[in-house]
Amino acid sequence: MSSDFTLSDKWLKKLDRQTQELACRIGFDRKTLDEVFDKTTLLRLSKLISNKIIDHFDFPISTGKEAIVFRAVTSKDEFVAIKIYRTSNLAFKHIAKYIDGDPRFNLINKSRRGIIDEWAKKEYKNLGRLKNANVRAPIPIKKMNNILVMQYIGDMERPAPLLKDSTLDNPKKIFDTILRFISLMYNKAGIVHADLSAYNILIYQDKPYIIDVGQGVLLEHPESIEFLKRDIHNIVQYFKKFDIKADEKEIFNRITKNSDVS
Repeated sequence: MSSDFTLSDKWLKKLDRQTQELACRIGFDRKTLDEVFDKTTLLRLSKLISNKIIDHFDFPISTGKEAIVFRAVTSKDEFVAIKIYRTSNLAFKHIAKYIDGDPRFNLINKSRRGIIDEWAKKEYKNLGRLKNANVRAPIPIKKMNNILVMQYIGDMERPAPLLKDSTLDNPKKIFDTILRFISLMYNKAGIVHADLSAYNILIYQDKPYIIDVGQGVLLEHPESIEFLKRDIHNIVQYFKKFDIKADEKEIFNRITKNSDVS
C-alpha cells in the first residue's frame, strides 16, 4: 500500500462506520455502497478526515451514473459538497469524447482509475476557470484522485434545486444571466460547458449556478463550436416554456464576437 495512505486504523474504522450508517439511512444497497466507497476511496476519504478537511457525511445531494454528490460537514462545522466518481462503471467512451483534444490531459497508458482521476482533475480545473471568470459555480476546494471537494450550494435544510425543478419569479432574468455565463465561459474562462441544460444548473436565492463541468472543453477542442451551439440550443429551448423567444444564431454570433462580456 502506498505510504500516502498510511493512516491509523481509527480513521478508517470511523469512516467505514459512517458510510455504513449513511447507507442504511438513505437506502443504498450493498452493490451501490461498494461502487462508491471501495477500499481505496475509503482510504482517500479517511485522509481528508485526518487532514480536517471534512469531519463526516450528512446526506446525498444527487446520485448519478458517473458520480454521487454528498453534503458533508467540515471540522469547522461548515457544509461542503463532496463528489465521488464511481470507479467501476464510468463510461469511458463518454469520457474520451471530451478529453481527447484537450492538451491539459493525457489518457495514454492510463488505467481505469487513472482515467477517472483525470476526469475529476478536469472538473476541478474547470471550476477554477469559472471562478476566475466570475461565473457562479461551486468553488473548488480540494481534489484527491476520484474525490472532489467543493462549495455547497444550498441552505441548512436542503441543497439548491436544479433549474428543471425550480419555480422562477423572473425567468427572463435567469435566462439572460445564463447566456451571460455561457459568454463568460467562452470569452474569459476559455471553455465551453458542452452539456449545459436545465439538469446541470442550480437555482439558489433566485440566482443560477453552473454545475457538472467535468466535460467542459477548451476552445481548442475540435468540437468546441458544436458544443457551444448545443449549449445555446438547450437553454433557448428550455426557456420557451416561459414564452421567452430568442434567436440561437444571433446569440452564438454575439458570444463568439466577444461583444457582450463585461
